[in-house]
Amino acid sequence: ARLATFLEASAQLSHKIKSAMMYPIIALSLALLITTGMMLFIVPVFAGMFADFGAKLPLATQIMIALSNGIKKHGILILAIIALALWLFRRWKNTSSGSYRWANLTLHLPVLGMLNQKVATSRFARTFAQLLKSGVPILQAMEIVSGATGNKMFEVLILNSRQTVERGEPLSSALVKHSCFPRLMISMLAAGEKTGKIDDMVDKCADFYDDEVDTLVAGLTSLIEPLLIVVLGVIVSSIVLAMYSPIFKLGE
Repeated sequence: ARLATFLEASAQLSHKIKSAMMYPIIALSLALLITTGMMLFIVPVFAGMFADFGAKLPLATQIMIALSNGIKKHGILILAIIALALWLFRRWKNTSSGSYRWANLTLHLPVLGMLNQKVATSRFARTFAQLLKSGVPILQAMEIVSGATGNKMFEVLILNSRQTVERGEPLSSALVKHSCFPRLMISMLAAGEKTGKIDDMVDKCADFYDDEVDTLVAGLTSLIEPLLIVVLGVIVSSIVLAMYSPIFKLGE
């Protein structure tokens, strides 16, 4: 029954994050397709027309035509370079040092860093509470829970804290040394250690941070929608203005 509850909570958390990311991914993909299509099919038509003007084109128009020609001539090479860069990035991220550096970076991103911290904290608290309720010793529970947060930095810091607990110090004293663990969770953990109710207090923390993730994801979704519309509008309008500005000056 505890495992079922835990898996349901984990699945709900994962579903909320994926749902929030779906819209920006689709919108950005659409923006990329529109931009590429305009560069490949619309800009060359204008470039051929401008070639007969016999006048110097505005800088923005020259840049746009140069980008269009570059994409047409070296499109396959550009795609190959992007694919190679993505492959190298994935290989680097799968290394021990790479995954730690990437995890550290994701925790310090504006807004998204806070979301990553709350998600990792919720996973840590939920898994840790279930292990303690099931009678797993605290040191073994910390070793297991370190790999359940989904964040390499949390994993390393939890294992380091495990060594501190092994020397006889409270878990709250070990975690307070690391800034990525929220102070509220550490305070509730310390209260649980004093009352002998660590599992209940940590479980309450998990509920609290699940609600925090819900609130943050809802806020991000409402913020991302107008932001992406603005970005898409700026991209398209920049291309249109660059192509039409020479026509506006045709009389000159």
